[in-house]
Amino acid sequence: MTDDVVTPTTERSDKTKYLPWLTTPALALIFLAAWHYYTKISGISAFILPSPWAVWDVWKGMLASPRAWDHTLVTVYSTLLGFFFGAVVGIGLGLVIGRIRWLEATLNPFIIATQVIPKVALIPLFVVWFGFGMTSKVLVAAILSFFPILTNTVLGVKSVETGHRDVMISLNASRLQTFFQLDFRNALPYIITGMEVGIVLAIIGTIVGEYLGGSAGLGYVLVSEMNSYQTDGLFAVIIHMTILGFVFYFATGLLRRFLIPWHQSADM
Repeated sequence: MTDDVVTPTTERSDKTKYLPWLTTPALALIFLAAWHYYTKISGISAFILPSPWAVWDVWKGMLASPRAWDHTLVTVYSTLLGFFFGAVVGIGLGLVIGRIRWLEATLNPFIIATQVIPKVALIPLFVVWFGFGMTSKVLVAAILSFFPILTNTVLGVKSVETGHRDVMISLNASRLQTFFQLDFRNALPYIITGMEVGIVLAIIGTIVGEYLGGSAGLGYVLVSEMNSYQTDGLFAVIIHMTILGFVFYFATGLLRRFLIPWHQSADM
């Protein structure tokens, strides 16, 4: 029976692991207090900068409104659907490109060319092609989430050490076994990192699509609040979007604990 050895590095990592649970609420409270006292002391118009309590009241009204939740569900559905397509194509293509170097050299210029185009400029074109419905928003979300997932997947496959591949060859492993037990397993931490970035970009793409050419969703609600000059409503919708983005990000990050519990990043 062996005792667990506690090193200074282990103690330091244990302390920093729980540090955000203290610092994040503290910084949030400091920010809210500074916001509140600035609106009181400066005498700034509530139209320019409403107090946090006014925004809180409006946001509470949003949470109690079935209409607001209907718009939230539209944004959630469009984001997840676009992210799903972006992840499937990005992971699948990345696994292939990472293993076939000549294919990477051939497709890389075209992939980069599609990503340097400002995605906002594509939304009017998608609206012309697919109308003001959900399709154009899903496409923007998929395109935005596709690139970080693809590049991280390729990086993960290419980062397999030559010695590990030689071991698989010495064990007479088939190509399929090598792919799943070495390439895909090694790429999983990189894939999840790409997905964490991709889900954030997906919700941004969906909201921008709703903002520019939508009739439902949180982006549409944001435009409605702007047109009615309800600044406190604008802040409330922005806070609602931010919390939704946090939920998506942390839900994606939880995949580390389920898919790669053996990896060091799962303990962070």
